[in-house]
Amino acid sequence: MPWLTVTIFLPLAGVVALLAWPGLDDRRARLVGLVTTIVTFGFSLGILASFDRSNPGFQLVDHAVWVKSANLQYIVGVDGISLWLVLLTTFLFPIALLAAHREVRDVRRLMVAFLFLESTLLGVFLSLDLLLFFLFFEAMLFPMYLIIGGWGGERRASAAIKFFLYTMFGSAFLFVGILFLYFQAGSITGTPTFDLRVLQHLALPIATGRWLFLAFLVAFAVKVPLVPLHTWLPDAYTESPTSGLVLLAGVLPKVGAFALIRFNLALFPEASRYFHTLVAALAITGIIYGAVVALIQTDVKRLVAYSSISHLGFAVLGVFVFTQTALSGSVLELVNHGLTTAALFLLVQMVADRTRTRDLREMGGMSAVTPRLAGVFLLVALASVGLPGLNHFVGEWLVILGTFAFNNVFAALAATGVVLSAIYLLWAYQRMMHGPLRAPIAGGAQAEDEGRGLPPPTRIRPDLRRVELALLVPLIALMVVIGVYPKPFLDRINPATARATTQAVQVGNPAGGP
Repeated sequence: MPWLTVTIFLPLAGVVALLAWPGLDDRRARLVGLVTTIVTFGFSLGILASFDRSNPGFQLVDHAVWVKSANLQYIVGVDGISLWLVLLTTFLFPIALLAAHREVRDVRRLMVAFLFLESTLLGVFLSLDLLLFFLFFEAMLFPMYLIIGGWGGERRASAAIKFFLYTMFGSAFLFVGILFLYFQAGSITGTPTFDLRVLQHLALPIATGRWLFLAFLVAFAVKVPLVPLHTWLPDAYTESPTSGLVLLAGVLPKVGAFALIRFNLALFPEASRYFHTLVAALAITGIIYGAVVALIQTDVKRLVAYSSISHLGFAVLGVFVFTQTALSGSVLELVNHGLTTAALFLLVQMVADRTRTRDLREMGGMSAVTPRLAGVFLLVALASVGLPGLNHFVGEWLVILGTFAFNNVFAALAATGVVLSAIYLLWAYQRMMHGPLRAPIAGGAQAEDEGRGLPPPTRIRPDLRRVELALLVPLIALMVVIGVYPKPFLDRINPATARATTQAVQVGNPAGGP
């Protein structure tokens, strides 16, 4: 069974069904999209079942030749670094489609955009050919642009254009770097190739490797995003519809961090060590900057957006301290961030639905009338803070522990982000859930309740409904599982990260020192 190829292209079969089915109504379009994503998740579990956790290399490789004369190939494979990102992607898409029940405009087109996006994201995580990776990397830009621009908030057009332009800017550098590597492989080996497995063994001149490293870094830093290439993120997150935001925040930033491990670390180990202080400084800046800016936000959606910048800084920091502990923590942190951030944005929308606002200054007292919502929000906030027993604690602890072994100053600075995250998230929670109950800001909803003679507390909608619980329970379950028993995850991550770290240290610094 070609598990990887089927998993990548199964969502495209759903796209074909949606486009070819005449007279398809909204209900059936949602059903086609949901069933397709659930089946895709099932096939991704087949990848997990077939994965050999003791093998550090690429597994389940599918290989075909496109153009023999130019040595253009289709090569996909999975290792311990990409495995859980593939599972995260297929896990979050059914949740995103369930969250899309709020969208009533052009449902068929929205489902097409979601399924096309899923195929491109899976292709990015599984590609072992640089040209194939670039095609998927670029293709995922268009459905996300359409989701933000077509179903987003009032300023969706400017947010979508900003997202598009930033990504295209970075991709230009990436494309030039990939083409250079292709022809460089031809001049060194006699056969030009985009095959990552061949390219990572090329003996590149030091200066060439460093310039190529920077070209790749710019493209991937935009996707993470790293400060100062982050300014597209707050607007895109704020204006994106909730269903799209589950993916924009839960999966898309992982592409940049994953690519730094897969390509920058593997292809340019000497340059990775040469620029490690620069990248680590950018990551730490993002950790502290994101947390500090989150502290002053009054829009709870923007607060979570800036917290995302802070958490992603941990993932990037763990890549460039060259310890296996930190790199394993980075990979796990990518998964953790996807789960908690998706849950936080879902909860923010649930709060906004009930209060008619995202402004913390207009909120208060919700725990008195929505105790289950308040309890779930607190649990997810504590997971994001890094409470022991929940998922973020494991990833952030491994990153900080591995960073201490490399540079204790970097580790101490990064640890401040954990403290700051506790301040801004618990402060936001206190403003929303405690204190006197405040009336909704939307006069229409308030007037409607008053006209029916309802007392003030019932102006807030009922507690968590079944569809909302269906969105949150799977996410919370995984947060607890990873926090309590991360061993099954780390057992599959560790062999691949040990191999990647050893290669980076030995090739980047033959002496093997830090």
